[in-house]
Amino acid sequence: MELPVNNAANEILLEFSGVGLTLGRREIISEVSLKVGRGEVVTLIGPNGAGKTTLLRLGLGLLRPSVGEVYLRPGLRIGYMPQRLQLDPTLPLTVKRFLTPVGAKANVVVVLREVGADHLLESPFQDLSGGELQRVLLARALLRDPDLLVLDEPVQGVDVHGQVELFQLITQLRDRRGCGVFMVSHDLHLVMASTDRVVCLNRHVCCTGSPEAVTSDPGFLELFGPLGVRNLAVYAHDQKHRHKD
Repeated sequence: MELPVNNAANEILLEFSGVGLTLGRREIISEVSLKVGRGEVVTLIGPNGAGKTTLLRLGLGLLRPSVGEVYLRPGLRIGYMPQRLQLDPTLPLTVKRFLTPVGAKANVVVVLREVGADHLLESPFQDLSGGELQRVLLARALLRDPDLLVLDEPVQGVDVHGQVELFQLITQLRDRRGCGVFMVSHDLHLVMASTDRVVCLNRHVCCTGSPEAVTSDPGFLELFGPLGVRNLAVYAHDQKHRHKD
């Protein structure tokens, strides 16, 4: 059974409350407060060095905040898709071998089919295109049957057409599985239709809201300027839509 966007449970999966992180004498992020609920897609945007990946690492428990609190729903299962993956290019690794340590072979085939990549099961990992690699990494995150998908630059190295397809896929996964999605993007030229809420970060939260609301917010305009607004394509998203298999 598919769940509508922002389902009635409104269950909070991840919450940052007044979170700050200082390393040495450098303040990395300051006073960040935001929530990610079940069935919700939250996209974190901002310039390079804004602290986006750092905030994800705090949410994953890989870093501890200097101040504030990070709440994870008890028993929360997280599927994480990293920004970069470094593997020895000479390693004879197939997609099946890459995924099997995470899940049983039968589950590997199922999730690859779910992301449209089951034909890559026996393919050498190093021969994958940018779009194929991102789908395989997404499949790996799904093998954990997550309540929350944490995606760090999920369309990195993918052309614009492939980006649109991947964002649509992420929306479909959210609808089908009823999971939450917390996603990072640095690209201003495309805010995907799957996004329910955008958080603009520049070491602190500059503004937050729907994509349409954020692009007219003074905080966004101050950070990215008129050129950033002109280069930002916002696609209308029907909050009451339902996808069919």
